[in-house]
Amino acid sequence: MIFYFSGTGNTKWAAARLAAATHEDLIPIAPYMRADDSSHNIAEPFILKENERLGFVFPVHGWRVPRLVREFIRKMKIRRETPDSTAEDKETFRKHPFAYCVCTAGDSIGLTIENFNDTIALNASLQALGITEVSASYSLIMPESYVGLPFMDVDPKEREVRKKSKSAQELAVICEEIFDRKEGVNRLVKGPIPWFFTKVVGGFFEKVLITDKRFHVEKDKCVKCGICANVCPVGDIKGGHGEYPEWLHHKDCLTCFTCYHHCPHHAIEFGHQTQKKGQYFYK
Repeated sequence: MIFYFSGTGNTKWAAARLAAATHEDLIPIAPYMRADDSSHNIAEPFILKENERLGFVFPVHGWRVPRLVREFIRKMKIRRETPDSTAEDKETFRKHPFAYCVCTAGDSIGLTIENFNDTIALNASLQALGITEVSASYSLIMPESYVGLPFMDVDPKEREVRKKSKSAQELAVICEEIFDRKEGVNRLVKGPIPWFFTKVVGGFFEKVLITDKRFHVEKDKCVKCGICANVCPVGDIKGGHGEYPEWLHHKDCLTCFTCYHHCPHHAIEFGHQTQKKGQYFYK
């Protein structure tokens, strides 16, 4: 099974490719973390089939694992299905499952994987399966979507195309290695001084920059289409067709800019610094 979270679509593309390559199920994380979705119950354990891989695919937020993903990993319960009675099956069952993660980022990931493994250590059911850290980890550099700081914008079209092309080639190799359960692979673009960016800048990012308070709608541009409310992964926007969007301030916002990037009329802004910036989501 493959658990994934995606805002602007980069990660969903990668997760879908992995699911096709491994013939395993895709499970979106966001619905399990929404209080308004009673159809997804995180209290119920996920059942890992015999010989099934366990994958986690997510974007990097502030050189860290997104808060929503970390909370899901801490709360989730997972167990293996009961093995058949043959000795060979029992021997296979005693081995811990092959666990891996693939993260997407616009530039570098810092110590995101270390951050992820620290989160795994807090989940008793994963520990019971013998999973204390992922067996393989990868990063994919994808088109930039974070526009929340003055010096950050989406990539120019040519760079976007280059990134997509290169990541598609890399993902093909990743799919092969994960299908073959290749352990000990850590192909990561950590970037310069990863400790500083994850611990210091990432801490500032989570405490100060992850907020919905700066989002607002330019009503003279808004056509009340409801797209922003529909695409918000955490249900933080009230509105729909015929209504102006209203952010709910329920502290679940990830500042993933999914609402901003999907607005067909560039009517959503984050403070003043996004007014002249581009938009991007994976097509």
